[in-house]
Amino acid sequence: MNKPEIIIIGAGGHARACIDVIEQHGKFKIAGLVGKSDEMHLHYFGHDVIATDKDMQKLVKEYKYAFIAIGQINSPNNRTQHYQQLIEMGFQLPTIISPSAIVSRYATIGSGTIIMNGCILNAGVKVGLNSIINTSALLEHDVKVGDHCHVSTGTILNGDVTIGSESFIGSGSVIKQGVSIGKNTLIGMGLSVRHDQPDNSRFVGKIKV
Repeated sequence: MNKPEIIIIGAGGHARACIDVIEQHGKFKIAGLVGKSDEMHLHYFGHDVIATDKDMQKLVKEYKYAFIAIGQINSPNNRTQHYQQLIEMGFQLPTIISPSAIVSRYATIGSGTIIMNGCILNAGVKVGLNSIINTSALLEHDVKVGDHCHVSTGTILNGDVTIGSESFIGSGSVIKQGVSIGKNTLIGMGLSVRHDQPDNSRFVGKIKV
């Protein structure tokens, strides 16, 4: 049985990691990548950059599925805008889960979200649309992650933690059980977060106890 083809939006480092997981996922054949004009010569792991954003109207006539493989650190805007544009154009954005991830059957994951290698999502976890749960992140029971978030490598979200939409959680951070992180909030790398953080805030080094 032929696999449906999918185009990858993005041609940077995160795209390369996503290619690997999508191939492991095994449900799609990668047709090519969509990058910037100066990336048209690039090819990764046997896949070429075949188009730019200017070609999307043509691509939607040829391909049903797309996946956003653009990284997110300083701002969610690029990923959010691409998601909205792709949905409006009629693309379908699947959920991608690495076979090396452990995902409870009682967890729910939104479209366009990727669960990378080695992640653990326990019972009651809810992850929204177009989010990145990056390598070896641990989401304990009943964690809620909003839309367009990036939970970075090795992060630990303890039970009942809530992450607001469009937020970024830096690598290796640990968030205490029950803590709520507001929307559009950035948590820096390697931090211990023990108190709620408001919307539109930056928590980047001063440890609260």
